[in-house]
Amino acid sequence: MSLRLLHYSDVENAYDDPERVGRLAGTIRDLDGPDAIVCGTGDTTAPGVLALQTRGEQAIDFYERVGTAVETFGNHDFDFGYERTLELVERSPQHWLSANVYHPADAGTATDGGDARADERFGDAVGVDPLAVHTVNGHRVGFFGLTDPSTPDINPHARALAFTDPVVEAERAVAELRERGVDFVVCLSHLGRGDEELAASVDVDVVLGGHVHSERVEYVDDTVLTRPGVNGRVALEVSLPDKEVTRHLADDGPVDEPLATRLRDRFDTTGLTDVLATVEDPVERTEKTCFRGESRIGNFVADAYRWAAREAGYPEPIVGLQNSGGIREGPALAGEVTLADLVSVIPFEEGVAVLELTGDELLGTLAEADASVGFGDAEADWWHAHVSNVRLEYDHGDGELVSATVAGDPVDPTATYRVATSEYLLHTAGEFPSLHEGQRVDTLDTQYEVLAAYARAVGVDPELEGRIVRTGL
Repeated sequence: MSLRLLHYSDVENAYDDPERVGRLAGTIRDLDGPDAIVCGTGDTTAPGVLALQTRGEQAIDFYERVGTAVETFGNHDFDFGYERTLELVERSPQHWLSANVYHPADAGTATDGGDARADERFGDAVGVDPLAVHTVNGHRVGFFGLTDPSTPDINPHARALAFTDPVVEAERAVAELRERGVDFVVCLSHLGRGDEELAASVDVDVVLGGHVHSERVEYVDDTVLTRPGVNGRVALEVSLPDKEVTRHLADDGPVDEPLATRLRDRFDTTGLTDVLATVEDPVERTEKTCFRGESRIGNFVADAYRWAAREAGYPEPIVGLQNSGGIREGPALAGEVTLADLVSVIPFEEGVAVLELTGDELLGTLAEADASVGFGDAEADWWHAHVSNVRLEYDHGDGELVSATVAGDPVDPTATYRVATSEYLLHTAGEFPSLHEGQRVDTLDTQYEVLAAYARAVGVDPELEGRIVRTGL
């Protein structure tokens, strides 16, 4: 007799479209049955507009409707602080599994991915376990959960937690599960590209993955690795023992009306429906517009940051800079654009920081937009900067910044430039490592508040201007 794993991950902004997440739930419910186990692999409580308003509570509505059995944590599941994460876990119906996250007692020694361990695993008191065994259709299936150990670097709200080496923890978990005589071992992973190392290092049958937003179905030796992508577009079905994977497009599925209605009701209470601008030429928010170079949505965000710094009285030259990953994919900005629409572009409670950089530091920062510089979870041709008041050329063949101008003039290595950017970039070494806290001179409003103010004052009508030229791809 066979069994099926139903896999979703990185639901994120889908909650802001009740019909979309309703179709994801409807798809999973249609697939579910006595031979199936519903599995989640992180970033299912945040980010998003509704997530900001409910502090992740909207995810419980989803979990209850799809009957999630097992889940692990993603980096965004700590967006509202780990105490709030624990509250959500305690109220969730599924069994949360986490083998490499620990409470703060030893946090300072473990965030580098080493094997330092705190006194207590994260969530012990509310039922989080490192591993579990579920019996379905006569098969004993062992599960364990892992989260990217760089989470404290990419999410400041998780900085107090300890994240240990996922391969070391996986070896412990697999050994225990094999000793228990399970028929299959399944890893619930939010490691992103770390899944390959895990599959090559540890005796697992299935790695259900997340974190990276592109879809994936691949095999490493006899291990199947899956990722359903982002924003609730796809659910994956893994059959065992044959390890065949079936892709189910949620847009083709039925709407789970109780869930969609519940989310609409929640959204109606947010007070974010004020119209700020009217857009005639839709501004797209896709993977291509976020990560492939200059785009209208990137120009809009970077221009808004620069405008806000100028409005705050900072002298020119001012540069606007937005990291590509901070702009969330979603429906195009079109027609009447509301405050909720702009919150969904950058749904984080972080401010716009004003920095002072030398020209030399600015050139170094712009050179770090190449995906090959850091960015362990990036696609090979991704680009990680959107800019305002800058024109640059980057040669990917040689891996170097060819030229850069600010306000039409070549960057002077000894001059001082003001840079308005996401506060997040001061907290992480994974993106634009040349930026740091010591360069901050001010913090303006929250990023989406800056977008809203700019939309009210200027409108939403960005253009492509040749700000970024990429060669050698």
